[in-house]
Amino acid sequence: MTALISTYNNSMEKVDHASGWLTPTLARLVFIAVLLVYYWNSAMLKIDGSIFSPSAGAFGQIFPKAAEAVLYDVTQMTIFQRIVIFFGTVAEFVLPALLLVGLLTRLAALGMIGFVWVQTIVDATGHGINLGRLFDNAISLMDQRVMWTFMLLVIVINGAGPISLDRLLRLK
Repeated sequence: MTALISTYNNSMEKVDHASGWLTPTLARLVFIAVLLVYYWNSAMLKIDGSIFSPSAGAFGQIFPKAAEAVLYDVTQMTIFQRIVIFFGTVAEFVLPALLLVGLLTRLAALGMIGFVWVQTIVDATGHGINLGRLFDNAISLMDQRVMWTFMLLVIVINGAGPISLDRLLRLK
């Protein structure tokens, strides 16, 4: 029995030692595999030829009630709506790209957390999507967004990991 416990402890020591670089690397890899293309595709729906030319899709995604009220006529957008759409679209391109290459990774992950929760609020209040509840034994949008947030918090707390521009730039 002592040999079994010793083997277990030795194995877990190796896992503990690797967790410092493995955990943030895997969190970034999961983000890239699951959400990178999702956000870039979403950003592409928001532009009409140029990032400075928001599409009806952007108007409808970010300001659904206002867009519907003017039949998705983008010429009816206010300057405030144009600014929000512009910066939201830029964030959907830039923040995932920063996480992909591991540059300013903690800040990018923090920005993505904010983006996820603004997106969630718009989904609930603007699109009328039922978020569901935590701890109710049913998979819901709320569960999904909490998981995304947790993954991004791992990156905020642990950084980018060794395969990143952040690490490269810190070399002395």
